[in-house]
Amino acid sequence: MSKTEKNIILGITASIAIYKSCGLIRRLRECGWAVHVVMTKEAEEMIRPVVFRSLSGNRVYSAGIFDHQDTWSIEHVALAQKADLILIAPATANIIAKLAAGICDDLLSCTVCASKTKVLIAPAMNENMYNHKITQSNIAKLKSCGYKFILPHKGLLACGVVGAGCLAETVDIVKEVKKLL
Repeated sequence: MSKTEKNIILGITASIAIYKSCGLIRRLRECGWAVHVVMTKEAEEMIRPVVFRSLSGNRVYSAGIFDHQDTWSIEHVALAQKADLILIAPATANIIAKLAAGICDDLLSCTVCASKTKVLIAPAMNENMYNHKITQSNIAKLKSCGYKFILPHKGLLACGVVGAGCLAETVDIVKEVKKLL
């Protein structure tokens, strides 16, 4: 890794938009950034970590806080210290709620909590979930703490209706990352 290369921790959660993370990793790497993927356990049910390892060229961190401890370092702290930016895309209502409440029960939430770097969140979920008062309250709370959001757009959702909740376009996410770095 060169001295100018930036490290992006890409948090991936269990949204149907997870497939877009593949293209996102490619675009981030094309910008010369190292991508280190942290998946939630639920995300592993949708796409196997080997896909993201192949695309990122780096180990994929997944599952629990204490799983796969192959080094002495405390994994979530080491990842937090390595990060120039934490990007969560796609971000479910669940991870947004956990972060807003300070719940640290998986590697991704612990890494975010242990980090002092900028966090960019790209929600993707059903429109009703996104517009729910609690979700909007959680987003407002995180924004007040300095977290940045790239809003979902309107489109065909997995439930078959058209509404706001589609993950922002990859090009737009990368533009926001560039602004923050």
